[in-house]
Amino acid sequence: QVQLVESGGGLVQPGGSLRLSCAASGSVRSIYAMGWYRQAPGKQRELVATITSGGSTNVADSVKGRFTISRDNAKNTVYLSMNSLKPEDTAVYYCNVRYSSPYGPAYWGQGTQVTVSS
Repeated sequence: QVQLVESGGGLVQPGGSLRLSCAASGSVRSIYAMGWYRQAPGKQRELVATITSGGSTNVADSVKGRFTISRDNAKNTVYLSMNSLKPEDTAVYYCNVRYSSPYGPAYWGQGTQVTVSS
């Protein structure tokens, strides 16, 4: 079983920046990819960005050029650096870990709130 600990959410003004972190512990061998999804009120959960253990990334068009995903394999930690934040980025951000392959089992963190508002 894997444990995911997220941190870094909060309230920020439009145009501001935040950095989210998600540290995995427990069963960390065979992790294929780590990433972030988000869910705004009344909307479905959507992909923000993922990164494989080899460093390949997949980033949603809505955040390209503003958000950067990175990963420290030695610490089993994934980061999401968010710049030029917009009110529409407001959501609960969930860390996701997938094992073995793109279609392997996945686990979720508890979520961290990001609110972009003046």
